[in-house]
Amino acid sequence: MIRYIAILIATLLFSSLSFAQTLDDYFKIAAENNPGLQAMHKEYEAALQKVPQVSTLPDPTFSLGYGPQQAKFSLTQMFPWFGTLKAQGNVAALMAEAKFQNFIDARNRLYFQVASAYYPLYELKDFVRIEQENISILESYKTIANQKFKNGTGTMVDVLRVDIMLKDAQTNLSILRDKEKPLLTTLNKLLNRSENEPVQISDTLKSVILLDNYRKDSLIVANPKLKALDLKLQASQAAEIVAQKQGLPKLGIGLDYVLVGERTDISMPDNGKNVLMPMVSISIPIFRAKYNASVKESQLMQESYTLQKQEVTNTLFSEYEMVLFQVQQQLQLISLYQQQIQTSQQSLNLLFTSYGNSGKEFEEVLRMQQQLLKYQKMSATALVQYHIAVEKINYITSKSY
Repeated sequence: MIRYIAILIATLLFSSLSFAQTLDDYFKIAAENNPGLQAMHKEYEAALQKVPQVSTLPDPTFSLGYGPQQAKFSLTQMFPWFGTLKAQGNVAALMAEAKFQNFIDARNRLYFQVASAYYPLYELKDFVRIEQENISILESYKTIANQKFKNGTGTMVDVLRVDIMLKDAQTNLSILRDKEKPLLTTLNKLLNRSENEPVQISDTLKSVILLDNYRKDSLIVANPKLKALDLKLQASQAAEIVAQKQGLPKLGIGLDYVLVGERTDISMPDNGKNVLMPMVSISIPIFRAKYNASVKESQLMQESYTLQKQEVTNTLFSEYEMVLFQVQQQLQLISLYQQQIQTSQQSLNLLFTSYGNSGKEFEEVLRMQQQLLKYQKMSATALVQYHIAVEKINYITSKSY
């Protein structure tokens, strides 16, 4: 009974591990652990700290003087023009929100990078399987060729030919296995994990036909790059208001307290009485060049962000059409390669039957086997490229996971 429970627990743990290693879960791991993405979120958090810095009154000024009146204490508080602090806070808040949108774009781009690193591992896994099957078939061909040579119905050339192909296949398999490490390292480093961390790869991938306008309605509406530029545009508009208000007078309110020493050489009213005197000051912004330049700077930045938004929009539409073409192209290639695989397999069966009967045209059998191998690998590559292209569309249309 205890052994049964242990097996059950082990099975559940294995199932949980498999479930936790889907592509969507790798997205979550990357979002939580990737240092580059975390750094961008820290930039956003740091930008939020700018808001209280610019929307708070400047520190009051305290001064102390000593002279014939014994001592003088002064406390002054300057106030910017009405609404200046609020406008400065708006600028900082909008720029912080723009950084958050940049963070969202970086997260979406990271998802695409993870997918682009994940799918080649599937391709490699499929290539290894195909090459192993190819080696098994070639080994059986070599056995048959040897038997026919011994029986006098075949030639030694057939044996040598298949032996050459077998060595090529074994070398290819060895190279494929060596390729796994750099691919695993690429994915694991995106997840900020040890390069030797095992990765669970799906056994099968499917392809579906996408609509011509697949997610196109989200291309502009949801894109964080465009949202960030909109926020920067609003921030520059608020910065223009700040620049205008900074060109207006600043008011100051103060209080002087004077310690007056008592004079003994003369008699006067309130002799030796300390003085408390309220003060009002005002700054006079007569040097207008810097204020005018600040307003102009904000206006020019508004024009810049508007142009940048148009450029990003144009680029998004161009990328969308190109990637959608790549999706459709890979779908066509997948269909073609599947048909070619089926035809090549039928041809191979006929050629092999003919060789079994006559002992001739073994070279054609081997050539057709290599053609079948080529189409199998091309089909696997097209399927992977299809999924990477779909993930690219998901990235530029800001799909939520």
